[in-house]
Amino acid sequence: MTDAVRGSGEAALRRPEGGPGGAPLAVPNALGALWAVRHGQSTANVAFAEAERAGAGAAPLEGRDRDVPLSALGRAQARALGQWLVERAGDLDLVVCSPYVRAGQTWQVMAGYAAGEGAAPLPLLVDERLRDREMGVFELYPPAALLARAPEEAARRDRLGEWFYRPPGGESLADVALRVRGFLADLERAARGRRVLLVAHDAVVVAVRFALAGVGAAAPEDVPPVPNASLSHWQGDGRCLSLRLWGGTAHLERDGTA
Repeated sequence: MTDAVRGSGEAALRRPEGGPGGAPLAVPNALGALWAVRHGQSTANVAFAEAERAGAGAAPLEGRDRDVPLSALGRAQARALGQWLVERAGDLDLVVCSPYVRAGQTWQVMAGYAAGEGAAPLPLLVDERLRDREMGVFELYPPAALLARAPEEAARRDRLGEWFYRPPGGESLADVALRVRGFLADLERAARGRRVLLVAHDAVVVAVRFALAGVGAAAPEDVPPVPNASLSHWQGDGRCLSLRLWGGTAHLERDGTA
């Protein structure tokens, strides 16, 4: 869902801490490295921003969330990611992408740019578990439209907090974390030692961070924004993955598409 994580821009995330039992236990993961990209700006991201300005007059978007494409700026951001990909030539072994259109287009533009610069193609897989957060009956509802049309539900969302709120027929971010945890476990077994790039969504990137924080990690109190076309990076040491970069946008700032 395009509003899976509210807000925009780059922000530091308080490292998940353990509960009363102490610090989280590191989860074994033998990937060589893991990179996670959020798709470039989508047409729904643009529409949601316009809906926030419209306030009570905002309306749900038509169509299916999985079919939402990139905006013109999103394509430019994907090209900037393509330049980053060229610079990382030889540092990646595998790409796994969300089945949603905006993620697929982000990778297509990245890969096309890199190929034009002479970079060798990378093997690509698509995994359904990297889809965006499902918002059920409120699919493609900007927050302002939810507040105007279902104020009690908007109040429940605020009361529960973004991590635990589950819209009717949809998923909470905690639910997304469960499927992402299973994906990471399968990926580690199937691609041990390989350096993997994920192309997905803000909710998925947040879920990856939580899953890799370890057993006993507390749910984040404040869900961090993940900028469009940003990069997050975990480095492996043969035993586990350690976070090195969160929501990086230096490649976009250099290209003028941040």
